[in-house]
Amino acid sequence: MKLKQEDTFLNNNTNNLYVSEIPVDKQKLAAPIKSVVDKFQLLPEFLKVRGLVKQHLDSFNYFINTGIKKVVSANDRIVSYIDPGIYLRFKDVRIGNPSMTTYEKINPHTCRLADMTYAAPIFADIEYMQDSHGQRTRLEKKNVVMGRMPIMLRSCRCVLYGKDEAELARLGECPLDPGGYFIINGAEKVIPIREQLAKNRIIIDADNKGNITASVTSISETIKRRTVIQMDKEKIYLLLNQFVKKIPIMVVMKAMGMESDQEVMQMVGADPCYSALLLPSIEECARIGIYTQEQALAYLDTKKSQERGAFSILRDIFLANVPVRCNNFRLKCLYVAVMVRRMMEATLNKHAMDDKDYVGNKHLELSGQLISLLFEDLFKQTIEKVRKKIDRALAATSRSRALDPYRLLCELDIISRGLQWTLSTGNHHIGRFGMQSKGLTQTLGRMSFIGTLGFMTKVSQQFDKSRKVSGPRALHPSQWGMLCPCDTPEGEGCGLDKNLALTTHVTTDEDEGPLISLCYCLGVEDMELLSGEELHTPNSFLVMLNGLILGKHRRPQHFGNALRKLRRAGKIGEFVSIFVNEKQRCVYISSDGGRVCRPLVIVDKGVSRIKEHHMKELLDGVRTFNDFLGDGLVEYLDVNEENNALIALYEGEVTPETTHVEIEPFTILGVNAGLIPYPHHNQSPRNTYQCAMGKQAMGNIAYNQASSIICYSSCRMDTLLHILVYPQRPLVTTRTIELVGYDKLGAGQNAAVAVMSCSGYDIEDAIVMNKASLDRGFGRCIVMKKYSNIIQKSQTGASDSILRPQRTGPGSKRMQILDDDGIATPGEIIRPNDILLNKVSIHTRGIPVSSEPLLDSAYRPAKQLYKGPEGESSVLDRVALSSDQNGNLSIKFLIRHTRRPELGDKFSSRHGQKGVCGIIIQQEDFPFSERGICPDLIMNPHGFPSRMTVGKMIELLGGKAGVSCGRFHYGSAFGEPSGHADKVETISETLIKHGFCYNGKDFIYSGITGFPLQAYIFMGPIYYQRLKHMVLDKMHARGNGPRVMLTRQPTEGRTRKGGLRVGEMERDCLIAYGASMLIYERMMLSSDPYDVQVCRKCGLIGYYSHKLKTGFCSSCKIGENVSSMKLPYACKLLIQELQSMNIVPSLKLVEP
Repeated sequence: MKLKQEDTFLNNNTNNLYVSEIPVDKQKLAAPIKSVVDKFQLLPEFLKVRGLVKQHLDSFNYFINTGIKKVVSANDRIVSYIDPGIYLRFKDVRIGNPSMTTYEKINPHTCRLADMTYAAPIFADIEYMQDSHGQRTRLEKKNVVMGRMPIMLRSCRCVLYGKDEAELARLGECPLDPGGYFIINGAEKVIPIREQLAKNRIIIDADNKGNITASVTSISETIKRRTVIQMDKEKIYLLLNQFVKKIPIMVVMKAMGMESDQEVMQMVGADPCYSALLLPSIEECARIGIYTQEQALAYLDTKKSQERGAFSILRDIFLANVPVRCNNFRLKCLYVAVMVRRMMEATLNKHAMDDKDYVGNKHLELSGQLISLLFEDLFKQTIEKVRKKIDRALAATSRSRALDPYRLLCELDIISRGLQWTLSTGNHHIGRFGMQSKGLTQTLGRMSFIGTLGFMTKVSQQFDKSRKVSGPRALHPSQWGMLCPCDTPEGEGCGLDKNLALTTHVTTDEDEGPLISLCYCLGVEDMELLSGEELHTPNSFLVMLNGLILGKHRRPQHFGNALRKLRRAGKIGEFVSIFVNEKQRCVYISSDGGRVCRPLVIVDKGVSRIKEHHMKELLDGVRTFNDFLGDGLVEYLDVNEENNALIALYEGEVTPETTHVEIEPFTILGVNAGLIPYPHHNQSPRNTYQCAMGKQAMGNIAYNQASSIICYSSCRMDTLLHILVYPQRPLVTTRTIELVGYDKLGAGQNAAVAVMSCSGYDIEDAIVMNKASLDRGFGRCIVMKKYSNIIQKSQTGASDSILRPQRTGPGSKRMQILDDDGIATPGEIIRPNDILLNKVSIHTRGIPVSSEPLLDSAYRPAKQLYKGPEGESSVLDRVALSSDQNGNLSIKFLIRHTRRPELGDKFSSRHGQKGVCGIIIQQEDFPFSERGICPDLIMNPHGFPSRMTVGKMIELLGGKAGVSCGRFHYGSAFGEPSGHADKVETISETLIKHGFCYNGKDFIYSGITGFPLQAYIFMGPIYYQRLKHMVLDKMHARGNGPRVMLTRQPTEGRTRKGGLRVGEMERDCLIAYGASMLIYERMMLSSDPYDVQVCRKCGLIGYYSHKLKTGFCSSCKIGENVSSMKLPYACKLLIQELQSMNIVPSLKLVEP
């Protein structure tokens, strides 16, 4: 280690000093040697075991292995109310392997193609009592099928679990597909992560009127209720739905057996300021005249809103998470005292209020938790149905056959149908919690590979998105490293829909029992043994585990450090969080599910625990990420525990006080934001725009997106698929791109871009494109669209039919592509309104079953037509025939349409700079460089100054240097100090070395004049994405077309071939211009003109009599004063509708 010159204090004046007199910092000499270690290799190892989609898989695996057994064991008996001797008991439950029937195995790809549900049977071992004419027999059965459970792809029960790349290819799956979703009726469904307030935690907040409240959302295995304690006009009340009005808190305390006011005062705190705040509540209780537990319970019985008694409500519903053993309410009284004290602290000091937007006060609900709730509700419904059937059979006077509970259980299919319906529609209703909501599931977006990954990491909030509030939408400091600061949509979901960061993991539940025992061993004093006076002694902290008070500890820091040492040694769960809150004088221990946490490297005395030899062992395959955890080198911290840590961003910034260091700073960003090169050089909104546009970019979605010669059946058949024909890997890449596999399934192309003004067609971000580049395949894409049809079978046995095509006669031209079997031939060129399937269906219901063939009159034509863009021809890529779940023949057609970029198609770079194609110019007229290089695109330089996307400029330099030296350059976020982003100086040196200007500018010649341009032009490769918004899908105009039957006006919408409406604002503009005849032509002649007969005398509308050859007034009964005039039909309809409501408008006619 070198000593700095200033540390030796040697100069010309001190040459004569003795060596012993020279001051030396001995501490610095004795300190361990620091060395910066590249820890990047930890990230791919982490992503193998955690992160991205793994939280979905962990949550579902926990439910399948543990959660389902807990649910069944908690409700394991069905006992008859009439005769308790008749019962059915569940001994064990487990999930089998995915199959169609009990034994016929299936794989996910087959389910996608055949529109089936990827599910596995739920097996149970049961014991039951059979009753046959008074003789009772106890029987046991194993592997009884209770229902079918949809299986999450890549979970431990999936056939893809643990398979290598070759085996996945054999099963028709893409190795890069992350899994984490379900296949329901052939559609890929994902349960998005939902954000909710933390359960069983005390939240101090203010209500709409400014009153301070303490609320707890209590969730136990049987109930979910919200308890609120409110301070209103200096008095404290309990708000619970089971009581019709708010109850004084002292009445509640007395009802729970705490009759002494002094003891309540001691529990809240002996400080005079707390006593003064509690005094009004004590006085109110005395004013009501309640002094004993009996009086308090009698008072509560008069205020309840349901049949259940007040004692039962306090025991089972009020603070349901706090257990009551042997009717001893002491723990609940202590919990209420803590809530009241924290409210009083907030009254005295506003800074003691909790922030609802703080990530530590939230928990994320994963798919496993939601399916667990749903399964429990359906399982209880099944139990209740079986019990009712048993009681009905026992109540019957005579029975023809034996009473067999096993048979009654097998007859029901509530679990299978309930799970499938909920996952298919997204609507779910859980009766016992009163939970009813929509949007539980969403169809997985397959626009691009990165869009799919983004869908899996999306976090949605249960919040009304139309409300214009800024609090929940704002970027909170606690989101650092847990939620991506860039990836959020624009519009009403801004700030509410978020995405997980790259290394975030969401925890699952862990068993509390061993932790409770360990805490008591480490010196936690049980609350049962302490008096109220000792609850808030100054030298001790409360200890809370998952929101439940365990006791108190006199040395909280020592206790916290001891637990952390045990966690680092692997003795307790790796996700257990220990947070010492000095303000609230409390130690919070958390082991529940739904908390966000991330891995950090542990630092001791200013030195990282990870050394070079550790990373070498990792690279050699000797070590895994779990070994780093087990050896105490890396640990997971959640948001709360981060408050007790001092985290350095880079290893060079570590100080003696530092406790942890980041693995890599770019991991604070999510998957979508990780694609942007040099995002830290861009204006923040630009990165947000790119996160939205990256999901819309065309590219490859998976390896199995198209069929191969080897395995034709392994291709996907999605409803709509956009595929880029020649996708490329970006020249300027990032570490995130390599980690998530975007370099293998890209969604863009490296275009040579010249930043200059060329023609007037590049205004407002429009792009000038080179026609020769488009001819070579730049931006070319394939749109694949699926059409499907089912040959239905009716219950009577009759079914739809496919007829042979007509080769001659009317309509035969549209059947040219049909084969002799009436189904279109693959590979044929297809045009709009061509027939894909010559099908006829039965239109007469209830036809009796007979051996004779049906008459032709029993069928009606039901041809499948191809509806594509007019004037464009497509190709029938493939036809797939399969049978669906009901045994019907399913026919699917995949139409392929190749498109090249045209005027108006949308493109964007990775820096949120979107633009449409403004003009396509021949290469001969394009500018070119000294070396003869002609750009693919020309971008207007006015796109840079106001957008401040400096990252795009550096990408151009890096791409140019990469092409010159044959090396991919890196632009990871905040990566310059750690070497994961190339510095501009280094890139400039590379450019100079290969004969380019250091700033990326070139000497350019005009393609039109042939003379050099007067300025040097900034030119180089930039990665451009082609977005899904294309002119061909949006172009809309019509001359004439269909009309609405009721109003006789043109239809609305592009799909219905509707017209373009001249609305109120357009009409106002035309009035301002004085274009009266244009208004007349647009509003009536081109819309809904109608000749009406109007009576000049009474002003009412008459009719034209064909018999008299003249107009006739129905009111005046004469036809002399009737005039004919033109009127919009909608106006005539309005007048007649008003007449039907007894409002008679009359028209006054004047001669012109």
